[in-house]
Amino acid sequence: MASDVAPESAWFKSSYSQNEGTVCVEIAHLPRTAQVAIRDSKEGVTGPALVVSAAAWAAFITGVPGR
Repeated sequence: MASDVAPESAWFKSSYSQNEGTVCVEIAHLPRTAQVAIRDSKEGVTGPALVVSAAAWAAFITGVPGR
């Protein structure tokens, strides 16, 4: 669960998420482990979180169009 990965205060909404709040991705940086956690905001603390290395996240962000 996302609550097991990072405290609620660590999560923030992606700037690429829609303003209506219907399709939101939230991210939490995990500096102690050099990882990044990603979750669907609709699922919140009880939903799953995908955890990837900071390097994998940086490579993904680099490939996002319009960045």
